[in-house]
Amino acid sequence: MNTRPQLIAYADRLAGSVSGLADLLDGPLAGAFGGVHVLPFFTPHDGVDAGFDPRDHATVDPRLGTWDDMRSLAQGRTVMADLIVNHMSAESEQFLDVRERGDASPWAPMFLTLSSVFPDGAAEADLARVYRPRPGLPFTTMTLGGERRLVWTTFTSDQVDIDLRTPQAWDYLDSVVDALTAGGVTQIRLDAVGYTGKQAGTDCFMTPATDEYTERIVQRAHARGASVLVEVHGHHTQQIEIAQKVDHVYDFALPPLVLHALTAADLEPLAHWLRIRPANAMTVLDTHDGIGIVDVGPSDLRPGEPGLLEPDQIDALVEAIHHNSGGASRRATGAAASNLDLYQVNCTFYDALARDDQRYVLARLIQLFVPGTPQVYYVGLLAGENDMDLLQRTGVGRDVNRHHYTPDEIAHHLERPAVRAQLDALRVRAAHPAFDGAFTWDVQGTRGRMTWTAGDEHAELDFDVTDGAYAMTVSAGGGVVDVVSSGSLAARVG
Repeated sequence: MNTRPQLIAYADRLAGSVSGLADLLDGPLAGAFGGVHVLPFFTPHDGVDAGFDPRDHATVDPRLGTWDDMRSLAQGRTVMADLIVNHMSAESEQFLDVRERGDASPWAPMFLTLSSVFPDGAAEADLARVYRPRPGLPFTTMTLGGERRLVWTTFTSDQVDIDLRTPQAWDYLDSVVDALTAGGVTQIRLDAVGYTGKQAGTDCFMTPATDEYTERIVQRAHARGASVLVEVHGHHTQQIEIAQKVDHVYDFALPPLVLHALTAADLEPLAHWLRIRPANAMTVLDTHDGIGIVDVGPSDLRPGEPGLLEPDQIDALVEAIHHNSGGASRRATGAAASNLDLYQVNCTFYDALARDDQRYVLARLIQLFVPGTPQVYYVGLLAGENDMDLLQRTGVGRDVNRHHYTPDEIAHHLERPAVRAQLDALRVRAAHPAFDGAFTWDVQGTRGRMTWTAGDEHAELDFDVTDGAYAMTVSAGGGVVDVVSSGSLAARVG
């Protein structure tokens, strides 16, 4: 499996366009990344949910480029794109037709209403049981063909849920998969797939129907030469189970466990996770969403099963993030901002570590050494700070970590020691043969050692979470060379 690092980026917010993204990857970022996850570039890329509510999921927003630009981007690298499985825009051509014609529309069966899942009506207990990542019930009252209906809207009223029990839904999804794979995409990320299997008598999350739908999509992707990454936030045991059925899962537990290690000087929860985690994971520190908490805690989805962190450890971690960010994350999370997420803290990873360059680079190195395919979010690569101006303009909490970079800002940040250190490590991670070998690790109190070995080649990371000291070394020409260390970072800063 190709595990070279991948960049995660919005084309518009980092480079202005798809071709601009290619220029960055072939220019100042050359050698650091073997692939790129281009966050929603569909029409429109700037809807109410930053492109996760496309009106046309099968076209490239012309303001960003064309499918030819996407195919050019895919030359010599892996390109990942999103298949938004659970919902589509309330302003899509299909749903607008349903709004006008109601059940007379050929698209009517494709969209979920309350009665689609509960044809005999729903009791209070049925509705209270439905799992939703935000407060309130997942329904929006809309007029369809002159009749008031309760339309299923898991995320926002602008994103209407799709009924995957219908042929219309599968015709639609097939058309999107065809467009993506014809456009050079070879990895497909299933966005919000956990919410697709809505069934009466269940919590409507990760149900047996979800497994069936995921398998069908995987089969379709494989037939077109693409692999699949499943995006699910939930109890860590669910991630382990899902990993056995698909090509890739996210290691969403890693970010909070690394933060816990670096803020509480406690490596044991991370060590426990390393013993049981799936190897076919995409590792992240941050993404376009917040820092997941549900992924390391106990969950109503798995009653009685402990999390990777105890409740008091999670409380301390969240408070540490709020403190380290100067309270910015508190203003961007939960009831303080719209687009509420019950299971995430909205904050850049750099601010979550109090803008401490040494600890931040160590966090990245740990990610790069943990088995799997490292994905590095564009704001994280540039050691970005919380964008409170954008939050104030939009009121969307996750926008603190979705900065729009100008070319001058990019040039400036690429010269920062913390960014240069990350790029040095990424280029080694992308090319050194040791990372194709076997992984071992050892934890002794607050000290850790991670090692990759392939024949005579090796790469090693030694670190201590008490003071954030670290050294990354690799074999070269029969000897050993330093790649980055806390000492060399301090010299760069000096």
